[in-house]
Parts: sequence; structure tokens; C-alpha cells
Amino acid sequence: MAKESLKAKEVKRAKLIAKYAAKRTELKKIINGNDYEAKEAAIIALQKLPPNSNPIRLHNRCKLTGRPKGYIRQFGISRINFREMANQGLIPGVRKASW
Repeated sequence: MAKESLKAKEVKRAKLIAKYAAKRTELKKIINGNDYEAKEAAIIALQKLPPNSNPIRLHNRCKLTGRPKGYIRQFGISRINFREMANQGLIPGVRKASW
């Protein structure tokens, strides 16, 4: 199990990303434009945004344990929990392969 503080930090980052998403995309459009002075001002404004508002900083975690590594995106859980749940038949449509 991951520490509760790490899980809370990820939730806090997700909220910040949602809060600044529109402003960040607007500044990115200005930066990709042709006006040099507006581009320079937009770069400075983008740098002044909180670092955790950048979507790159968000890390996928297991919904059950909070484990950051071995995350299976389709199910939202780690590989370890996925294997346990699949063997118990708790995930519909998934079963152990045999050939």
C-alpha cells in the first residue's frame, strides 16, 4: 500500500491540472502563433503557473492500493491486483490463458 500522503498529492495535482487546463491551452496557442511580443509574454505567464498544473506531472496509480508501477490502464489497477482478481474471477471477460 502506498502512503496516504502520496495518494493525496496525486489527487491535489489532478485538481490543479483541471483548474489550469484552459489557461494553459490558451497560452500554448499564443506561443505557437506568429506574434513575437505576445509569444514572449505568454511564455513568461506559462512559467508563472504552478509546476504541478502541468499534466506531465500526473502519475497513474492503482485505484485499490495506490501502487505507481505496473499500472494497467484499461482496468485502472496494478498488475498484482489484476492477477489476483482475474484468478478469483472478479474481472468479467478475463480468464487465465491456456493453449
